[in-house]
Amino acid sequence: MVFKKIRKAFSGSSQDEFLEDDYLEIDLEKEKKDNKILVKLFVLNSYEDSNTVLNVLREGYTIAVIDIRPLKKKDPIELKRAISKIKKTVDAMEGSIAGFGESTVIVTPSFAKIDKEIAKPTPDQKKSFEDF
Repeated sequence: MVFKKIRKAFSGSSQDEFLEDDYLEIDLEKEKKDNKILVKLFVLNSYEDSNTVLNVLREGYTIAVIDIRPLKKKDPIELKRAISKIKKTVDAMEGSIAGFGESTVIVTPSFAKIDKEIAKPTPDQKKSFEDF
């Protein structure tokens, strides 16, 4: 304590004392254990809902499955703006985005990649469901 007063007198500022006394401990082991990959479902009812999706994606451990049907019926132009916004952000994060059917979009962060190639069925797989 005496040394702090001497240092304060010589330095002429109290910034050193403030920096030494106040700090925040971060438990890195706890952070690593809680980071699981989450697949989360979203519904785009309006353009503003895209912000919710992007906030969750920025955390980095969420794969988003987005139902775009309500916004597609309501306002296709707003849907195009929302998807464009999501796509730009995902590209900046080096993630992947892909449509699945006519009403679903899947978005992943950088740790996952969506394979957009359609697998060609082998002759054994061409059987219909009725054969089983």
